[in-house]
Amino acid sequence: MKITNEHQLPDAFLNFARDDKYSKGDSDISVTTLIDSPRVRLLREKNKNQMTKDVVEMIWPLLGTAVHHILESAEDPENVVKEERLYAKVLDWVLSGALDHQEVLPDGTVQITDYKVTSAWSVILGKKEWERQQNCYAWLIENSEDGKNRFRKVSNIRICAVLRDWQRRKAEFDKDYPQSPIVVIDLPLWSEAEREEYVYGKMHEHQEAQANYDLFDKEQLCTPEEQWAKPDTWAVKKKNVKRALRVYETEQEAIDHVNLSNEKYTTATIIEHRKGELTRCQGNYCGVSEFCEQFNSWRKE
Repeated sequence: MKITNEHQLPDAFLNFARDDKYSKGDSDISVTTLIDSPRVRLLREKNKNQMTKDVVEMIWPLLGTAVHHILESAEDPENVVKEERLYAKVLDWVLSGALDHQEVLPDGTVQITDYKVTSAWSVILGKKEWERQQNCYAWLIENSEDGKNRFRKVSNIRICAVLRDWQRRKAEFDKDYPQSPIVVIDLPLWSEAEREEYVYGKMHEHQEAQANYDLFDKEQLCTPEEQWAKPDTWAVKKKNVKRALRVYETEQEAIDHVNLSNEKYTTATIIEHRKGELTRCQGNYCGVSEFCEQFNSWRKE
């Protein structure tokens, strides 16, 4: 990947961006990649030499790395394991995952804590990928043969979120807003069977996508969920008025509203079709939108 510096930041930022120490270890796929779209994985691998990113986009990863480094350097009791990468074989591929913090509780079970530098909105709205990631880590602890806590049962998974945009004033006046710039969030722990089914199901999905690409040069399509898709809507409006009277999820509902309104009132109403959004694709949060035929076809519609 090519790193640019369009805003002429100091060299220290550029050097950090270029010195990417992330590694999935001696594995075929990491947990972070496993829970993501197979199409995104294939496109990143295929276009890694053509991808570009500006150094300003690396600022938040820089902050995240700093937080991890500070917390990793602190001394902890013997029942805590930090920054451990675990491995397990799944359908002939090696899966790996790096766990930030494991604590053996008095009952002998393990509590997993993952550090996230994120936005307040991520905490307010929640992120499904956090739940999936931590449940995969729980599966690794219970199935990996090389970890310090190998084969122990996991009893709790959670996120420790450091909110980069937290505002004290909002916390004072909104009880639903995070009340602290650091928030610990307990996540749902799936059953052992659910974790097993998810890990093997996602691994099969990635392997099948890889085989189709290797044999037929065919890339699996992203699902609407993987695209963070917002559906099309139909707005009912009065002529020459910008604001909608109602917005419907189906065209038929909008038609019914217009028919009823035109029977009752003299001012005619109209229907405005509002095309949905592919939030992840349009924001290039996947990093490969410019190379994606699926996204480019959607834009031409």
